[in-house]
Amino acid sequence: MKLFIKNMVCTRCKMVVRSTLEELDIPFTVVELGMVQMPAELSAESRIKLSASLEKAGLELMDDNRSVLIEKIRLVIIELVYYSEDPLQVNLSVHLSEKLNHNYTYLANLFSSIKGITIEQYFITQKIERVKELIVYDELNLTEIANLLHYSSIGHLSNQFKKVTGLSPSHFRKIKRNNYD
Repeated sequence: MKLFIKNMVCTRCKMVVRSTLEELDIPFTVVELGMVQMPAELSAESRIKLSASLEKAGLELMDDNRSVLIEKIRLVIIELVYYSEDPLQVNLSVHLSEKLNHNYTYLANLFSSIKGITIEQYFITQKIERVKELIVYDELNLTEIANLLHYSSIGHLSNQFKKVTGLSPSHFRKIKRNNYD
């Protein structure tokens, strides 16, 4: 049996879910981003306890198929932005279709109808959030950040950053430095 969990986007989330399952003595075989594989169905009582515990951590059990699919789209994008070292070899639309076994038009229409933005806009937003995070860490220069996130050039990263945030990356870095000093 698989359970799908909303807002589970990082290694720490996986640790929280694993710990919660162990505390509630609920058997599981695999914990992945957005999903837990279990050897058997959960009782109604266990499901209620698990749901309540997860909600305290900002996570949520998902039941309806549309919500599950939206979360799977989000997780594929988050994996690409935060955990993938290799650039996409195909378009994002092809990648999502192959990963999720659905027609991209269906995925795109469902995502935008529920989230109010396109998949591409969500992908760009996630990339810019990652750029902001890397700028704040101040361990990489813009060239290294552009390479890490598979931008074709620093100019492309800068233009996209400015379009989304209204600031250039260097101005953003300067503001952040002033706030932390």
